[in-house]
Amino acid sequence: MDQIKIIIEHHPDGYIAYPVGLNGVVIGEGDTYQEALDNVTSAIRFHLETFGNKAFLDYDLIGAELAEVVI
Repeated sequence: MDQIKIIIEHHPDGYIAYPVGLNGVVIGEGDTYQEALDNVTSAIRFHLETFGNKAFLDYDLIGAELAEVVI
């Protein structure tokens, strides 16, 4: 069993969740935090069943940062 970090964003119309450290695009959404988390978990399981170990980055992700820029 693998542990995968998930980022969950809260938007005016709901939540969007996506994993850190996977190849490809995997997204879950929902009206609630838990619904988005459940949906992205299901999407990750499907992604792993489809691509196997190729779904993971071929290096260890050290971490993720949240940064802000002024444009």
